[in-house]
Amino acid sequence: MVMFLFLVVALAVVVGAVTLAVVGGSGSGPLPEVAPERLQDPLPPDRPVNRADVDGLRFPVAPRGYRMADVDDALGRIGAELAERDARIADLESALAGARAAAAHVHMEKPERPEDRR
Repeated sequence: MVMFLFLVVALAVVVGAVTLAVVGGSGSGPLPEVAPERLQDPLPPDRPVNRADVDGLRFPVAPRGYRMADVDDALGRIGAELAERDARIADLESALAGARAAAAHVHMEKPERPEDRR
């Protein structure tokens, strides 16, 4: 029984000493605040995003996954640029269709000259 009591007291002393050392009983003060990890290489603000930018995009890991703000910003930027490119492609396809229709119309209205028949 004495040996059991001695082990319990020794265990309590060891746990107390470790807790005191970890919590800051050394007199050095509390641990300094660490700045949250942020996205190191965000998408370029001065030019459109290209495939290499998206392939190289790496989000910093947060305690429960990725930082939602970084992911939301990147996805919002990519979505906006894709919508802009889609609109530009639609405009160009419409202009091309109009030019083709105008060229076909001009070709059909062009009178045939007698020397063209030969």
